Amino acid sequence: MATPARKLALHLLMAVEAGRAYPGLAVDRALERGQLLPADRRLVTELVHGVTRARNTLDWALAAHLQRPLDDLPSPIRNALRLGAYQILYLDRIPAAAACDESVKLARRYGHSGTAGLVNAVLRRIAQAGLPPLPDLEADPISHLSLAHHHPPWLVRRWLDRLGREAALALLAANNRPAVTSIRANQLRAGPAELQRELETQGATVRPGTLLPEALLLADHPPIRSLKAFAEGRFQVQDESSMLAARVVNPRPGWLVIDACAAPGGKTTHLAELMGDRGQVVAIDLSSARLRLVKEAADRLGLRSIRTVHGDARDMARLVPGPADAVLVDAPCSGLGTLRRRSDLRWTRQAGDFAALAQLQGSLLEAAASRVKPGGVLVYSTCSTEPEENEQVVNALLERITGFRREDPVAVLPDQARMALTARRGQPAAGSETYLDLWPHVHGTDGFFLARLRREGG
Repeated sequence: MATPARKLALHLLMAVEAGRAYPGLAVDRALERGQLLPADRRLVTELVHGVTRARNTLDWALAAHLQRPLDDLPSPIRNALRLGAYQILYLDRIPAAAACDESVKLARRYGHSGTAGLVNAVLRRIAQAGLPPLPDLEADPISHLSLAHHHPPWLVRRWLDRLGREAALALLAANNRPAVTSIRANQLRAGPAELQRELETQGATVRPGTLLPEALLLADHPPIRSLKAFAEGRFQVQDESSMLAARVVNPRPGWLVIDACAAPGGKTTHLAELMGDRGQVVAIDLSSARLRLVKEAADRLGLRSIRTVHGDARDMARLVPGPADAVLVDAPCSGLGTLRRRSDLRWTRQAGDFAALAQLQGSLLEAAASRVKPGGVLVYSTCSTEPEENEQVVNALLERITGFRREDPVAVLPDQARMALTARRGQPAAGSETYLDLWPHVHGTDGFFLARLRREGG
């Protein structure tokens, strides 16, 4: 019988491949429910993220030893092969014989003796042959880098053309490094130093964030939901790049702030905390199910200034009568800045996605602009690194409407963030003086974009 860790990894990989689950969220939820030992928990995490991330290279290596297309095999067998190949090719601490044997057991359990024999034969050949030679870097750089760094060719080509080889290679490598868990101290209930000490007593390895005083980075920790500090609302899981969105809004107590695309609530609750829970944050989202996550987060964190509104933010004028002091549009986007966490997105996104996304983003931003009072602030953010979704959307808005001017988003940030970000602005792909671009290979965060606009008057 295969080990529980590999059985769980197989089921999660099948769900991710079918589009029924996100790797990080699926792993976290499964580990919260299970009773695995810490070493097995780490193995499940490594296998699910690693196999998903390296899927193209694994499939290419497997195809060299198969007499039929990999996609013709049933999902359990296909993913059992990937699991075995990943361990053989990328995990030195696991003997190849053990990796092969475990995948054979999975194939026998979820298939039959014939599929078990197939898996055994293919994985033994891979153990003997190793990874096939990559295409020549100079003759075929796109194919070489795609296979070496586990990114689709269209994205490799795009970043090489846009960033140059050195920065593109750094970005590809950064996207393949596991992202550390980043949390935001709810400073209405606990300061970051106090929270750090508490989490360390519960077995977490904690260090301060690099950009914001409320941020902490967890390198090793028990399941988040098992931590008393989480249940009692002393922190929220959120990447530091995402925390910058509320900081760029720079809200004040008593303000009316609209969060136009609020779920699951990280930015909404951060806004309320920065306002001292005084005033009102109106959280709009198109999904009623995801809007419940905002309400749950607000309740857990003890925030009373948040009002949830179910609806399409493009209809903001009807949903929220009257002007607001600030509106935040954290727009739906490709998510290409989050490939460290959402390793599946590299295989589901296509270059053709940008046009439809940009149209939606522009409509949301224009609706938000109509709700900003004279003198008020409009902040636009995405977790994307791509200009079609970022500066081009903002520039197009400023060409369509009048009365808004750009402001430097870095200027309103705390000293810690301002010094760190200003020091990096001269680096390749680190951003401009008008907008704020964050990159995994430059800032150690998710890729993120921020623009701050001020409505004239007031």
